[in-house]
Amino acid sequence: MKKHNFSAGPCILPESVLQKASEAVVNFNNDDLSLIEISHRSQPFVDVIEKARALALEHLNLQDKGYTALFLQGGASSQFLMTAYNFLDKKAAYLNTGTWSSKAIKEAKLFGELVEVASSEDKNFTYIPKDYTIPSDVDYFHCTSNNTIYGTQMKSFPETDVPVICDMSSDIFSRQLDFSKFDLIYAGAQKNMGPAGTTLVVIKDEFLDKICREVPSMLNYKTHTSKDSMFNTPPVFPVYVSMLTLEWLKDLGGIDFIEGVNQKKADLLYAEIDRNPLFKGIVNPEDRSIMNATFEIENSELKNRFDEMWKEARINGLAGHRSVGGYRASMYNALPLYSVQALVDVMKELERKA
Repeated sequence: MKKHNFSAGPCILPESVLQKASEAVVNFNNDDLSLIEISHRSQPFVDVIEKARALALEHLNLQDKGYTALFLQGGASSQFLMTAYNFLDKKAAYLNTGTWSSKAIKEAKLFGELVEVASSEDKNFTYIPKDYTIPSDVDYFHCTSNNTIYGTQMKSFPETDVPVICDMSSDIFSRQLDFSKFDLIYAGAQKNMGPAGTTLVVIKDEFLDKICREVPSMLNYKTHTSKDSMFNTPPVFPVYVSMLTLEWLKDLGGIDFIEGVNQKKADLLYAEIDRNPLFKGIVNPEDRSIMNATFEIENSELKNRFDEMWKEARINGLAGHRSVGGYRASMYNALPLYSVQALVDVMKELERKA
């Protein structure tokens, strides 16, 4: 039996997806060739990337609404750079909610003036700032929807007339939003969609008209949209697995269905964190992420025993990020409810034995 995988990324993937992907590596489409050795220009792979792009727009309810989906390389970290390189002409607004938004801010400063509209750094990023003002004269507003390290998540997004760019790497396809409010969304595949190696970018076509400088070909969004995400050799295997995962999600019932499942998982774990006197949550309850639950053990003398118990229960990836410590249970789309129950059972058993 497979372990209960709470890894923050690379993420857990559906068993059916892993099976199909492993078969394709050996023999893709029963053509006696491997997926990873055929030409990326061949029709079988062109069909794969086109389907992946179409499914991404379909799940976000953006098909036929003037958006283009791309599968690029370089991870979200490259998007920190690309978004600013393409669109930061004079000044941009950023919301600072953690490590990844801080890194995005660092990259953007290379290209223009930045306005940090709000930050939760004063309390070690344990909450989402609210009631901030976005200047009307900025080129765009950038935010991070979910923070894997600290376990916070934006539950709403500001109303603004300026373009909105959002890093959704760790909660893409996990909950229903009005995605048409965003001019550009990017998400590293390895958090909720596929293996590391590709990054989904969904961009509003008219936003491309705002590219403000001459940008090198590989970093220019117009390059990739004009070439249907095939300007250079794409990351074939990660795109294929992402396509399979998006198919799996569609068969389940899409975002509407999986959001309900994700909420049940989060409710189950947070209820135990709040009930069990041996544990405590780290972040502001109203800002808790349904993807990444962070918590601590109250008595450090029980830590070794707890660690032994959850490992014996075949639980994987529960240690918190090295920068904050504690524990982090990442409950991405493919994590089953029974895995969360297994963790809750261990927490209850520790309480009984303490």
